[in-house]
Amino acid sequence: MNLITMKKPIKALITGGAGFIGSHLSEELLNRGHQVSVIDNMSTGSLTNVEQLAKDPKFQLIETTIHDEKTLDMAVKDCDVIFHLAAAVGVHLIVEDPVKVIETNILGTHSILKTANVYRKKILIASTSEIYGKGVKSPFSEYDDRVLGPTTTSRWSYAASKAVDEFLALAYYKQLNLPIVIFRLFNTVGPRQTGKYGMVLPRFVESIISGKPPQVYGNGTQTRCFCDVRDAVNAIIRLADTETAIGDVFNIGSEQEISIIQLARLVNKVLGGPTYEPELIPYDIAYSSGFEDMLKRQPDTSKIRDLTGWIPKRSLESTITDIATQIRHDSIGA
Repeated sequence: MNLITMKKPIKALITGGAGFIGSHLSEELLNRGHQVSVIDNMSTGSLTNVEQLAKDPKFQLIETTIHDEKTLDMAVKDCDVIFHLAAAVGVHLIVEDPVKVIETNILGTHSILKTANVYRKKILIASTSEIYGKGVKSPFSEYDDRVLGPTTTSRWSYAASKAVDEFLALAYYKQLNLPIVIFRLFNTVGPRQTGKYGMVLPRFVESIISGKPPQVYGNGTQTRCFCDVRDAVNAIIRLADTETAIGDVFNIGSEQEISIIQLARLVNKVLGGPTYEPELIPYDIAYSSGFEDMLKRQPDTSKIRDLTGWIPKRSLESTITDIATQIRHDSIGA
């Protein structure tokens, strides 16, 4: 099999390409001279995310689901490499509609893997830091054991469904020699991300801009590491262009920890204006009774760094500023 290289123009297929991360990946690939076809059913994606990209003749938007077998078959046959980002995401969606989460993630990934195998196309699959569950070891490396809560708590259905995605992809690689790469994203943030599904940073920025105290779920001591989407996209493309990444799993994220209450205060500081003390909202009010959260979510990124040389470059402060600029711009145009 001749493996493609992204050092020359290729045709990429991105599932979920009108979403937050997918639109940034589409934009960067177009900027590098590649052709991009996007499949998105707009359940969490948005035409607004790709309206500027649609002006580029090298960009194609296919508005359908990855369960549309005929369309998926044609799109996969016509591409050189697949980036599978389509998934049900966001804590609110995970808690409120677990059936959709499980079916979208597992059945969708099965569809794309099965079709990729027919045409022997390389596929990069987006996974998540949720894979690590509520383990307390930090930082998390790709070979660590995973600790999940009980099946009676729907919070863990997303982590379990993405784990099945990974097992399935690795089975296609080991048994059928399909070239796959799995990347686990840790709290990717940046312009175009919406707070609609519970994403914390855009929620905080929206609150401060609106003159309201940011709402922190839980006691705010839980820590996260936030990576700018443009840094994450650079990592994904490097993995796509690294032959020795095939058949393996990689963390993508920042290693700089910050507590959620510190994040709320940092957003206030960066954006200026009046100082708003964060408002603490118990989990059972924010989500539902019995909700469990991860206390820490710090990645060990030495594996991707050693293989590709990738390190995140953008500061959290600059990302906050860019998110605020986007939100203000959108509010003017609304």
